[in-house]
Amino acid sequence: MNVPIKLEGGNQINIPIDTVVMPKTGKSGDFPFFIEAKSAGDFTNVNKRRKEEATKMNQLLRTYGDNVRFNLFLCGYFNSGYLGYEAAEGLTGCGNTELMI
Repeated sequence: MNVPIKLEGGNQINIPIDTVVMPKTGKSGDFPFFIEAKSAGDFTNVNKRRKEEATKMNQLLRTYGDNVRFNLFLCGYFNSGYLGYEAAEGLTGCGNTELMI
């Protein structure tokens, strides 16, 4: 799904999010869960992918505030260096962010 975000200059663009789910208990005005799925078998440049994930989270936070719920769903084997980078970028500790393995 394409989700609108605001850039630093004030322009608005759409960014792709793999899955957007509204909880059954959600009320009008609540944010859905944004879920980004990553596979260990994805041979994309890991450093580039990490930066893209951090950028996406920061854009969502800047646009929607701390109430945004972003989940990074990691499928397969990810070494501790990858997980440490995600924590250092704040993906596991800002807003309502979760790292699911």
